[in-house]
Amino acid sequence: MATPNSALRAVRLGLLMSQDDFARAVRDAGSRAGQPNDANKRLVQRWESGITTTPRAVYARALESVTGLPIQSLGFAGTMSTALVSEDGKGGHDVEASESGVAPAAMPHSEPKGTHRNYSGVWLSRYEYFSSGRDSAFIGQHYVVVLQHGNRLTIRSLPGSSASPLTMDLEIDGHVATGTWTEQTATDGYYRGAHYHGAIQLLVEPTGRRMTGKWVGFGKEFDVNTGPWELVFQDASTNKATLAAFNKRPTT
Repeated sequence: MATPNSALRAVRLGLLMSQDDFARAVRDAGSRAGQPNDANKRLVQRWESGITTTPRAVYARALESVTGLPIQSLGFAGTMSTALVSEDGKGGHDVEASESGVAPAAMPHSEPKGTHRNYSGVWLSRYEYFSSGRDSAFIGQHYVVVLQHGNRLTIRSLPGSSASPLTMDLEIDGHVATGTWTEQTATDGYYRGAHYHGAIQLLVEPTGRRMTGKWVGFGKEFDVNTGPWELVFQDASTNKATLAAFNKRPTT
């Protein structure tokens, strides 16, 4: 069985787009770039189900344009010359997983035994950082969509919650969540569109409704900084109405 691409689905949900909307946006991006494509709902479903693990370059560029993220952050594997292929409806090919569900050149992802608590839903992300240039501490807040597959969490911010898109990829091991974060700061803000990334480790409270811990990352002067970070559960639903309700700036 193919492994679902929860990263791409989280990004699409974060953009408040249906699969039809997303396919239309990919087509429009291709047309604007002078590289038309035939993206449709069925192709988006193949991407999200994990059947297609590597889109052709024309789709990859359009996906990056629509999401504002590099293709590697959208849950796709790299180019694999020995992978199986299928027609994409326009004379080209997209790479697919083999019948075993793992692309021939890809490393298998082992699933831990036992059951896992489901952390999928909408959460409030809140972190603190110190700005040396302004000699003051600040709080960054986002409403984020969390999607879980096994022990892995894919996290993407809702576009209306902040002008600085945030992504996180975590792995749950018992009551510990460890992974990475990336934030693209607002182009008209103090950091003028700077791209920051780092590591994060959180402790999951027994209720499963709050995660608290620390982030680490580099600063504007290439120094290494750290600070507190927490995720607070808001709603288990990821349907369109729920995402629309949280597509706003947090006020807490």
